[in-house]
Amino acid sequence: MSSTSENTFQAIVSHAKEYGFVFPSSEIYDGLSAVYDYGPYGSELKKNIRDHWWKSMTQLHENIVGIDAAIFMHPTTWKASGHVDNFSDPLIDNKDSKKRYRVDHLIEAHAEKLALAGDKEGEFDLLKNMDELLKADDFVGLKQLIEDNKIVCSVSGTGNWTEIRQFNLMFATEFGAIASDNPEDNKVYLRPETAQGIFVNFLNVQKTARMKIPFGIAQTGKAFRNEIVARQFIFRMREFEQMEMQFFVRPGTQGHWYQYWKEARLKWHTDLGISAAKYRYHDHVKLAHYAKEACDIEFEFPFGFKEVEGIHSRSDFDLTQHQLYSKKKIQYYDNDIDETTGKAFGNYVPYVVETSIGLDRMFLLVLSHAYEEETIQKEDGTSDSRVVLHIPPVIAPNKLAILPLTKKDGLPEIARELMDECKPYFKCFYEEKDAIGKRYRRQDAIGTPFCVTIDHQTKEDQTITIRYRDSMLQERISLSMVKSLVLAAIQ
Repeated sequence: MSSTSENTFQAIVSHAKEYGFVFPSSEIYDGLSAVYDYGPYGSELKKNIRDHWWKSMTQLHENIVGIDAAIFMHPTTWKASGHVDNFSDPLIDNKDSKKRYRVDHLIEAHAEKLALAGDKEGEFDLLKNMDELLKADDFVGLKQLIEDNKIVCSVSGTGNWTEIRQFNLMFATEFGAIASDNPEDNKVYLRPETAQGIFVNFLNVQKTARMKIPFGIAQTGKAFRNEIVARQFIFRMREFEQMEMQFFVRPGTQGHWYQYWKEARLKWHTDLGISAAKYRYHDHVKLAHYAKEACDIEFEFPFGFKEVEGIHSRSDFDLTQHQLYSKKKIQYYDNDIDETTGKAFGNYVPYVVETSIGLDRMFLLVLSHAYEEETIQKEDGTSDSRVVLHIPPVIAPNKLAILPLTKKDGLPEIARELMDECKPYFKCFYEEKDAIGKRYRRQDAIGTPFCVTIDHQTKEDQTITIRYRDSMLQERISLSMVKSLVLAAIQ
């Protein structure tokens, strides 16, 4: 990361705390590593992103329904899914500093240094070799790659490394209050993903919602991973939230639906007004144990292109595994006619195409894209500055700020009437304190797209001044037009 990008990122982190978006968790006790709390504006923005995704999935698609599965699941679930045996990352420790690294992060950081030094070929070769070794689970080769490239610890500055070993990322706890000689008897896991709650409920949902393949099941919720190294603010945390949709399809059609959702999900991002140039696809070299095809939608954060959303063609692995371990038949009867045989497709285990987006990462994406330190040239030749969040109006924490010019002369009463008219339809903010310019700046800093000022002219002709966040343009419009104008912008 360049120094400019680093400064921008740190400014975003500071801004998030100062303006009530994100706080370090348990901060009065010096915090808890890689755990964060969302403040008044952060919780609202997070909810708005979640609701926007949920609407796009379950309201705008007739063949997608939602569920809300429990965080705790029967422990056999995670054996069937492969998480007990396969959900791990290779880690390495520096013997001198005792600092622990995820191997791919260690190598990627060195590759980034090569790129900054202008050695693009060296960066490409290093990452290509890493991907191939990771795909083969060749830990000896990975350590040799680290040594050959003289990759050292950022703390000790030495290359005195331990052997590479696997580290399971699931949090385990005990369930119930019954004592047992064998701790495994009461062992349950905090779910590391939300997808399995969808798979084990496949038949319940399909039958009760009367769904016909192809159809999807959507879910949002918390997941937990004991990350080796959590970093980059809320980008990689130990407690986070996912928005996942599993789309069940007829075997043989998964390639079509994989391509469909790959394009549809990128369009969802760009429809928010975020430039397509900030995104790219990254096809997986090393596929997960269940995947036939997989790609990431990556966004250019201040710290580089990183994954925000994954699209995975999971074959019939999940339902087949749960069928095997539960000894319950999990199949779908398809009475559509196969044109090749002239007969109904009959019973089969559906294939799955998954879309999985990190809500916290999407939150950071929105902040990163929206944050701007802007210099404003005044008519008298002087300049001013402001920090503004260009958050898309549909997901902005506050849609409208209502600002009476003074606290007297009946202006607050008019402002309160407008507040009462608008607040059933969208989130409003009311403020009387301070000069109007200061109030505008505070609303810019939290991303409020519209501010209206109630002044003495309002009493005379029922017009107000509306100010647009992005352009700072101000105009007089009828008081009666405010609600409809804002509603049109947030649809």
